[in-house]
Amino acid sequence: MDRRIALKSIGVSLLAPTLAKANVSTAGKPVMRIAHITDVHLKDKFGAPAKFERCLHHLQKQSPKVDLILNGGDIVFDMNKEQQSTIDAQWKLYNNIIKNECSLPVKYCLGNHDIWWQEDKKDLAIYGKQYSMGQLQLTKPYYSFTQNGWKFIILDSVHLDVDGTWYIGKLGDEQFNWLANELHQTDAKMPVLVMSHIPILTATNLIEDDIVNKWVMLGGDMHTDTSKIISLFYKYPNVKLCLSGHIHLREKLVYNNVTYICDGAVSGAWWEGNRRETFPGYGLIDLYADGSFDEKYVIY
Repeated sequence: MDRRIALKSIGVSLLAPTLAKANVSTAGKPVMRIAHITDVHLKDKFGAPAKFERCLHHLQKQSPKVDLILNGGDIVFDMNKEQQSTIDAQWKLYNNIIKNECSLPVKYCLGNHDIWWQEDKKDLAIYGKQYSMGQLQLTKPYYSFTQNGWKFIILDSVHLDVDGTWYIGKLGDEQFNWLANELHQTDAKMPVLVMSHIPILTATNLIEDDIVNKWVMLGGDMHTDTSKIISLFYKYPNVKLCLSGHIHLREKLVYNNVTYICDGAVSGAWWEGNRRETFPGYGLIDLYADGSFDEKYVIY
C-alpha cells in the first residue's frame, strides 16, 4: 500500500506541470489594434473641430499603435435639418481634418444623421445616402473586408420606416441575404467583427427617465430584426464582436458568446458635455488570431 501511494504521488507530481501549462493563454500578441470612433457629429460650433482633432491625436499616440479606425456613423452634425450649403461645409470640415490630422486608414458606416431625408425634395441629388457615400468614397452602404486574419462586416442599419417619416433600424431582405452569404462563405476558423450604427442588441433603454412599469424600445434605437440577426449569428460561432454607436452611451453585453459593444460618442452629448454618465471617448480593441480580444473605453 505504501508503494502504491508513493507511485500515485510521483504520478501527480509529473502531471502537475502539464496541467499548469495547459492553462496558459495561447493567444500570443494581438494581430491588430482597432480604434472605434462613433457619433462625431462634426460642425463648426461648440469647439467641435479642435476637440475632434484632440481625439484623433490621442488615439494615434496609443502604444501599441492603432492599425485601423472604424467610424460608426453620424459623422456630421445633422444633414436632415440643414440647408445644402451647411451640409457641404460640414463635410468639407470633416474631410479636411481627416486629411490633415489623421494618418490612419478609416472604414465607415452611415448613421442616421448622414442621410438627407426631406419628403418634399426627393428629386434633389442630395436625397438619401448617395451624397454621404460620395463623400466617403463608398460604392455601397454595406460591405466587408479581411485584414490580419479577421473578417470585418460593415452594415447599413438605417432605413426609412414604412410611412417614410422617420428612420428605423433594420437590414432589409437584400442586405440580410448578403450578410448570410458573407458568413457562409467565410472560413469557419476566421473570426468576424460586425459594425453597425444602430445597435443590434442593447439594454440602454432600461435607464431612460420616467419609466412607470413598462419599458419601450423604439425601432430607431435598436434593430427591429434583432432576433433574426441573432439567430443567424448562432449558426456561425466565429462571429465574435458587434460594435455600434448611436446611443452615445457606453455599454457591453454578451449574449450567446457574441459580445455587443455600444461605445460612447466622440461628441459626448453633441459637444455639450457628457451623455448621462458617459464621457466623450472611443473604443480601443486588440484583436487576437484565435478570435479573442481585449477592449476598453478611452476618455480622450
